[in-house]
Amino acid sequence: MTDPVTLVSIATAVPPFKIDQREAAAAARDSFASRFDGFDRLARVFDSAGIRSRHLAQPLDWYMQPRGWSERNAVYLAAGEQLFMQAATAALNKAGILAAQVDTVVTISSTGLATPSVEARVADQMGFRSDVERVPVFGLGCAGGVTGLGLAARLASARPGSIVLLVAVELCSVAFRLDKLTKENIVATALFADGAAACVLRAGAVGLAQVEASGQHSWPGTLDIMGWSVDDTGLGVIFDRAIPPFATANMGPAVMGILQRNGIAMADVDRFACHPGGAKVIVALEVALALEQGTLDHERAVLADYGNMSAPTALFVLDRLAQAGLPKRTVLTAMGPGFTASCVSLVHAA
Repeated sequence: MTDPVTLVSIATAVPPFKIDQREAAAAARDSFASRFDGFDRLARVFDSAGIRSRHLAQPLDWYMQPRGWSERNAVYLAAGEQLFMQAATAALNKAGILAAQVDTVVTISSTGLATPSVEARVADQMGFRSDVERVPVFGLGCAGGVTGLGLAARLASARPGSIVLLVAVELCSVAFRLDKLTKENIVATALFADGAAACVLRAGAVGLAQVEASGQHSWPGTLDIMGWSVDDTGLGVIFDRAIPPFATANMGPAVMGILQRNGIAMADVDRFACHPGGAKVIVALEVALALEQGTLDHERAVLADYGNMSAPTALFVLDRLAQAGLPKRTVLTAMGPGFTASCVSLVHAA
């Protein structure tokens, strides 16, 4: 019987430029108010999003100038490499593992293009072996951290004893657009931020928790809910349907189905740990998962301190839960483009 896969360590990283939400609101007003008739009504999202501060790859003034695709992607590469190394190094140090011991690197990212991919670009600086296996994954969006954790666990299980490093790194800010006078674009400037998270996994090891199960659920006919559009200027956010009502109506049955396929009942879960897409999404998830309002406290704290960083954000929540002390069973959840729900069940290793 194969030893269960253990989450040995987790670590996070953010870029150096921290902005207050009031600064972001003022900058958005300067940029959009005179050109978008409904700005005053939309501007309320800066107050209602549940965010106090965020971290960006560039100073705020950088985003106030027109930028093309090549400039944006250059920032994605430079900042992404730094965030990858910071998060990965911290996770490896916590695990007491050298980069040269890593057998597989899974990189999750959807906010820029890198070929060779980010882990290849930093391989020499990190000290990865020449035979390390690279698994770059693109297009998972906000679900990427949770889906990536499940993927990394399956890779670790396939080769018992091997060390798998998962890194989710996103530079959402490079998609901030001055030229798109749409509700979706303005809401994005109120929500999104940059960051990275890394996890070390290994079968049979001692660590924070064992990865018990994982799974996904995709809804037909929902490709328009969330994603990127692509044009000469760069990526543009797509929100063609309100996500909180969709989550309220659909997440409960989807999560229940994923857990039941793995022999787990909803009542067996001690803590749901959710990707905090926004304040209204958190409330919707509490309703969908039949939780008391206010239960998702770490989610609200991460959102307040960091904003929505896409894929890494759920792992930031997991990191806070781990620091506070994980209960017996935690189920990590996220929603992302597809439209897809992703879950990973963790059992405390104590």
